[in-house]
Amino acid sequence: MATDMGSDGWVSKAASRRAEWSRRVCVQGAPVYPGLPRVAVGAIVFKEQRVLLVQRAKPPAAGEWAIPGGSVDLGETLQQAAQRETLEETGVSVHAHEPVFTFDLIERDPDGAVQFHYVVVDLMADYVKGTPQPGGDAADARWVSPAELARLKVSRVTLNLLRERFHFGA
Repeated sequence: MATDMGSDGWVSKAASRRAEWSRRVCVQGAPVYPGLPRVAVGAIVFKEQRVLLVQRAKPPAAGEWAIPGGSVDLGETLQQAAQRETLEETGVSVHAHEPVFTFDLIERDPDGAVQFHYVVVDLMADYVKGTPQPGGDAADARWVSPAELARLKVSRVTLNLLRERFHFGA
């Protein structure tokens, strides 16, 4: 495989393969399916025996309740991304700490092509201030008690994490 030259004089073979993949997954210049996995974060926040959750408004997992979070922007640390995404989706300010859980979120279309692929890093976060109000990619946001957890359509990964790691809603 030939390599393409960039402004610095060289582009790796891997970069050439990624560029070729991008050309195949674009329609009229707009990406349809990802060419590479995306890094995303979630913030696990507890306050007064409740956990902060959002109801997803968009795929993947539209309609499900989950830990607030989203994609990491270029140049952003995991902690900065978790704090920004939590504020955008819930209006709640948090102070994010170190990662405590990592998982893959991969969804395929009916033909088996990868439609979404995120590597999600969940971080513990301390509540700073704010009242949950949905924003960004969230249809709803609220503090959820262990009893309420059983009545909501919570993502399998979120439910397992809360029950197994934090004994919340068990």
